Amino acid sequence: MNLHIQLFAGLVDLFGTTKLVVSLDQESITVAELKLKLTQDYPTASSLVATCFFAKNQAYAGDQDTLSASDEIALIPPVSGGQPSLYEITDTEIDITAVTSKVNHPNHGASLAFIGTTREMTFGQRTVLLEYEAYRPMALKMMATIGEEIASKWPGTLCAITHRLGRVDIAEASVVIAVSSPHRAACYDASRYAIERLKQIVPIWKKEIWEDGSEWKGSQTGPWNPLETPLTEY
Repeated sequence: MNLHIQLFAGLVDLFGTTKLVVSLDQESITVAELKLKLTQDYPTASSLVATCFFAKNQAYAGDQDTLSASDEIALIPPVSGGQPSLYEITDTEIDITAVTSKVNHPNHGASLAFIGTTREMTFGQRTVLLEYEAYRPMALKMMATIGEEIASKWPGTLCAITHRLGRVDIAEASVVIAVSSPHRAACYDASRYAIERLKQIVPIWKKEIWEDGSEWKGSQTGPWNPLETPLTEY
């Protein structure tokens, strides 16, 4: 059986076609099974696919609805004003629950939230607050790249990143990275990969402000080279 799936908007750019053909041995498949197959067969598209809904014969279909070759099938990405992006930059306090909810998946048995907060004491020096600045459009693009890399390294794994800019006071969150995966090992590894890769390639800068001065902080783990290949130790 061949299913012909119509694609729209960003899905066309991602898959490079307006119609995706999926070959199956069986005569029918549930929506949930088809979505899982797409995330496994196209790991770099899994983050966006996870936010989409299927339409069957021009009506939204539930996870348990079955699809066959005779059906008119479409994969519908979030419409304007719908689900928020997996990758966001904000000037206000981060809603941690909202970020983690983006990676909820019925077939995932593990999820983690990494929360980076402003630390008061660093090597004996007292920080008053941090200030963040970013090259916004490129930062968002690089966050999406991290999600694609994670989906490729750990197929089926989802990642959402929100970073705050401006003033971030002591104990407040500057970044939240949510990851979910079918199994916990991939979830742990992908979470650590995401924060290390974020520091490597995302153009966001941190200014530490102390009681007696301030300093812009760059890479603190060795020479900075954003063109280096993705991390491989995970």
